[in-house]
Amino acid sequence: MKGYKFFEQVNKAFDKAAAFTNHSKGLLEQMKACNDVLHITFPLERQDGSIEVIHAWRVEHSHHKMPTKGGIRYSMTVNEDETMALAALMTYKCAVVDVPFGGAKGGIMIDRSKYSEEELEKITRRYAFELYKKNFIGPGNDVPAPDYGTSSKEMAWIFDTYRQISSDINAEGCVTGKPVGQGGIRGRTEATGRGVFFGIKEACDNEEDMKAIGLERGLEGKTFIVQGLGNVGYHSAKYMIEGGARLIGVAEIDGSIYSDKGIDLEKLMAYREESGGIIGFEGTKTLRSSKSVLEKECDILIPAALENQLNADNAGKIKAKIIGEAANGPTTDEAHEIIKKRGALIIPDNYLNAGGVTVSYFEWLKNIQHVRFGRMGKRFEENSYKKILSVIETISDRKFTEKELEFLAQGGGERELVDSGLEETMVNAYREINEIRKSKGVDLRTAAFISAIDKVAFMYGGMGIFP
Repeated sequence: MKGYKFFEQVNKAFDKAAAFTNHSKGLLEQMKACNDVLHITFPLERQDGSIEVIHAWRVEHSHHKMPTKGGIRYSMTVNEDETMALAALMTYKCAVVDVPFGGAKGGIMIDRSKYSEEELEKITRRYAFELYKKNFIGPGNDVPAPDYGTSSKEMAWIFDTYRQISSDINAEGCVTGKPVGQGGIRGRTEATGRGVFFGIKEACDNEEDMKAIGLERGLEGKTFIVQGLGNVGYHSAKYMIEGGARLIGVAEIDGSIYSDKGIDLEKLMAYREESGGIIGFEGTKTLRSSKSVLEKECDILIPAALENQLNADNAGKIKAKIIGEAANGPTTDEAHEIIKKRGALIIPDNYLNAGGVTVSYFEWLKNIQHVRFGRMGKRFEENSYKKILSVIETISDRKFTEKELEFLAQGGGERELVDSGLEETMVNAYREINEIRKSKGVDLRTAAFISAIDKVAFMYGGMGIFP
C-alpha cells in the first residue's frame, strides 16, 4: 500500500482512544513519542570475501516501566517507521495485560535466506555487541525476544555475546525466548499462539457477544482461516483445532488453499516441509493469490503474518464474523472501520498477541530469581494431594488406582504453571477491555488503547513526572 505509515496508524488508534480519557494533551503527546531510536550500521564480510553494510534498529518507546521489552525481527521490510510502530504497540500491549515492561522493538534489514548460518551468527552477535555498547540491552534496561525471522537460536547467540562482555550476575535475563537449557522457559515457543487461542476462546464463550454477530456460544464447530504458518500461525491453528474449531483455509507466501471439508494441519505441515509450499495439498482448492482465501466464508479469520494485510483494497470482501489479530498491525485504520461497520468482532493485536510477552515476562522472572517455576512447590503439592485422596479413600471406601493417583495428585511443574498464568492473564485482560468496550460504546481496539493509556498515565503520575 503506497504511502503506508505504520507508526501513523498506531497513533491514529491511540488518538481515537485518548478522546475517551481526561489526560492532558502534553501527557498524551509524551506517551505517543518514542523515547530512544537507535539506527545501527556495521560491515559484514561475506564468505566470498565481499563487504556488505548491514542496517539495524532498536527503538525504546516508553520508559514508564523498566526494562523495556520487544522482539527482534529479520526481514527486508524492517525500517525505522515499522520499528517505532511495533515498539509503541509493545508499550500498549504490556499495559493491557498488566506485564510490567515498557515497549521496545528491534530489527535487522536482511533476507535471512540469502545468508549462511555462519553469516547469520556474525550478524546477530555484532548486533548484540552494538546494542550493549549503546546501553540498549540488559536485564534491567532492555530485553529483546524472538520475532518474525528469528528464533531461540538467535536469542542464544545474543545471550552468549552479552554474557561474554558483561559481568552481570543476571545475564540470563538480558533476552527471552532462549532454549530451555540456556535459561529459557517451557511453553515460550508456543506462547503467542496459545495466547491467541485463549483470547478467541474467551470471546466465543460470551453468549451475548456471539448472539450479536449471529454465532452460537463456544468455539466448538466454528470454522477458521489462518494467514501465515510460522510459529504464531501454526500454534494458533493447533490449539484452535484442539479446542474444537475446524481449519478450512490457509494463506502462505506461495499462495492459499481452501477446503470446506477441513484441512489436516499436521499433514499440511509435513507436506510443506517436503514440497517447500502448501500449494497442491491433497483435498484442497488452490486460490489465485496468497490473500484470496482471506475473503472466503468462515466464522473466524486469524491474520498471523505481517502488518497491513487487511486494508482498504480487500476489507470490503472479508466475510469472517470474528477477526483474531495474531500478527502486529494486520488491519489498517480504514479496513478496521469497514469491517467493524459490517458488524464483525475485531479482537485487536494490542491484546490478542500478548501471549509471547506474557510468557517472556515469566522467563525474565525465572532468570532474575535464579529458580525455575515449580521447583520449590511441586513435590509438596503432590504429597498434599495424596494425603487428601487418602482421606477420601478412607471415608468413601473407594480405592484409587496408581494411574488415577498419578493424575489426580499431579503438582504444577514449569509448563503447567506457565500455561495457567498465561490463561489467567488473557482471560482477565479480555474481560477488562470488553467491559470498557460496553461501558464507553467503543470497539475492542479502542477499549484496549483506553486501558493502556490509563495505566501508562497512572505510572507517569506515580513517578512524579506529571502531576
